[in-house]
Amino acid sequence: MNILLAGAAGQLGHELLPRLQQLGKVTLVDRIAAPGDLVTHVQDLDDLNRVEILLNRMRPDVIVNAAAYTAVDLAEDHSATAFRINSDLPGCIARWSERNGRLLVHYSTDYVFGGDADKPYTEKDATGPLGVYGESKLAGELAIAESRCRHIILRTSWVYSGHGNNFVLTMLRLARERPSLSIVNDQVGCPTWARNLAVVTQKVIENIASGNGRKPPWGIYHYCDRDAVSRYEFAATIFRIARQAGLLDRLPETKPVKSSDFPQKARRPLNSVLNTAKICREFGIEPSGLEPSLQTCIGEMKEHEKE
Repeated sequence: MNILLAGAAGQLGHELLPRLQQLGKVTLVDRIAAPGDLVTHVQDLDDLNRVEILLNRMRPDVIVNAAAYTAVDLAEDHSATAFRINSDLPGCIARWSERNGRLLVHYSTDYVFGGDADKPYTEKDATGPLGVYGESKLAGELAIAESRCRHIILRTSWVYSGHGNNFVLTMLRLARERPSLSIVNDQVGCPTWARNLAVVTQKVIENIASGNGRKPPWGIYHYCDRDAVSRYEFAATIFRIARQAGLLDRLPETKPVKSSDFPQKARRPLNSVLNTAKICREFGIEPSGLEPSLQTCIGEMKEHEKE
């Protein structure tokens, strides 16, 4: 299988690479250069006019698009860039995939929802993004659907890892810098380890490739790890596990606050919990739990500190 991985240098791309390599040859593309020892080939995705030329030359069987503009607050001031990366790019890839009969796996976000539901969001629930980031990701979903290519869109939430920029790394940095922290407790979601999402991606592609006389319904699927917590509860779990692992010398004092007490340029959905029943039913996926995933992630971060 010839696989093209876009967004190879991001936190999800970092976890996707070794899983996709188990399926075949992986070619990497990104907006920035990935580490040289990991790269089969790197091209710049900034110029969308070159994307189709790139695809025609590489002729991948499967395209896994993890490239995204994820700076939620910056997107409010840089909407053109957010839409180019989150909507125009996947739309371009999807149209090529449709013309050439290829599979596209793409990632979207809980931020396509308004966050006012009193239950986990299903794939059929009405969307209503609160800011430019969510609007641009929703536009990307629509562009892919309109292309009518074979596609799987994986909506996920609160992705973290030991690489890149994410809530876990930010909380650990702040815990080392400050004796006390105020953390919002009215935003609820399901923290998702990037590795778990990468493993799910591998399983989905394997399932589709095996055929078994059955084609899955193309379209949107929700995957996030199992446990729903508030930002405050998530931070407390991070601090406890990091302290046990020796990544923190002390536990910071924490104060729960409302989102309204912590204004940010972009509004966040208060309820980001996603219902994963569809992907469990169609692909036999079992979501992972927060504690064991976070323990493994932080344990690996501790081991890397020793190197």
